[in-house]
Amino acid sequence: LVSGGADASIKLWDLEQRENAQQNYTNQPAATVKKTRSTHQYGVTHVSFYPFDSQAFLSSSYDHSLKMYATETMAVSATFNLDSDVYSHSLSPIADHLLVACATQHSAVRLVDLRSGASTHSLAGHQRSVLSVAWSPHEEFVLASGSSDVSVRLWDIRRSANSLGVLDMDDAVGILGEDGLGKNARNRYHGKAHKDAVNGVVWTDDGKFLVTAGHDERVRVWDMSTGANALSHFGPIIKNSHLSTLLPLLVPSHLLSAGKQVMFYPNPKEILMFDLFEGTLLKRLRMPGATAAATQGKAAQLNLRNRTTALSWRAGDAGFLSAHSDGAIRAWLPRMQEDVQAEDEEAETAEGSEDESRKRKREALDEIFRDLTKQKITFT
Repeated sequence: LVSGGADASIKLWDLEQRENAQQNYTNQPAATVKKTRSTHQYGVTHVSFYPFDSQAFLSSSYDHSLKMYATETMAVSATFNLDSDVYSHSLSPIADHLLVACATQHSAVRLVDLRSGASTHSLAGHQRSVLSVAWSPHEEFVLASGSSDVSVRLWDIRRSANSLGVLDMDDAVGILGEDGLGKNARNRYHGKAHKDAVNGVVWTDDGKFLVTAGHDERVRVWDMSTGANALSHFGPIIKNSHLSTLLPLLVPSHLLSAGKQVMFYPNPKEILMFDLFEGTLLKRLRMPGATAAATQGKAAQLNLRNRTTALSWRAGDAGFLSAHSDGAIRAWLPRMQEDVQAEDEEAETAEGSEDESRKRKREALDEIFRDLTKQKITFT
């Protein structure tokens, strides 16, 4: 695992370091990027491994740069200056073009070519800062971007015009129309995906749906065969007010039954688990020490130490990791049947002890009552 901090630090973690199955374990970093003039000078906004080779990783920062590192030496191997704050970046998991899409304070999506080192190509269309970008996992030239101009745009980088159109939250039909031939279909180049800034864009691993998160505290699911709003509703529990990129985590489809999708959402001081299509809340995972009151209200949102800043699925495992603004990274694992049985046994033992204690107290009170009733009491 690679992580980046608000203090500009970057650390590498060995997730196999844990030697036994004890419940509480604190992992120590396997390596750290030494701060030099060539490393980031301001907070790191996003880190990612090179998708085809874990011997390299990328990082972006508020210092206007995208950097590439060699994992073995933890040294900077390339730096790209984008002349504006870089909020997030994305590398295609399938493409051969080696283009890194960057969401920056600039209104255009910036493309960095790792092969040539050029960073001059851009995709113009948004009116304000771009906050999140994501390559399609099935179409190597297709890209989605979310912006503070409340829009989500789709791009085909091979086209001269680039933009494929925008998504509209009021469109439940899509560009194919009611009859599949365009009847009552909207203009694909006008629309609002959210009522406020869009700071999260992520695809399902089959490329059929796009999930977006916005400052209107809504998560929307889009059918990418038509561009229509799938109308999933997750209720008022969703919180999202910080400018930084906030990406929901989607469970890999091979771990789920056919037709099912599960989403983990990073709420302040808790992680929410939803059925992606039904919008049903399946589970709430609270941070140690968190209470229900502490996870609600404006005070919780304004407290930066409450925030869950990122979620990452652990490849080859059924667990995930979460990063937090208090500097902690936490690992989450599913409860096995053995864990459930052990907890049930502990609960039964505790319940038995509690019943025995109540019985003793009741007997003591009965004895006191009997003694009082035997005494002769005179009122004067």
